Amino acid sequence: MDLAQSTTDWLRRLADELEAGDVALDDAAVTELLDLTREAAHGLERVAGPLTTFLVGVAVGRGAGLPEAVGTATALLDEPAPRGDGG
Repeated sequence: MDLAQSTTDWLRRLADELEAGDVALDDAAVTELLDLTREAAHGLERVAGPLTTFLVGVAVGRGAGLPEAVGTATALLDEPAPRGDGG
């Protein structure tokens, strides 16, 4: 995925400010994260998209691999939603 130069610049600057400049945000990672965000937002509710991506980022920051963390989140999205009536 080709990001606009302004977006690439913003992400690089943010990574530097957050002391995460060593994180490679290549095309594959961008695609995985955007796909996950879209699936969570459309499969659950809109706010689930960025919050899901945030939790994946926390997991990666704690040592999980990005593909594995995205895979875990995607697998949960594929499970049937629990019913609100306790059963």
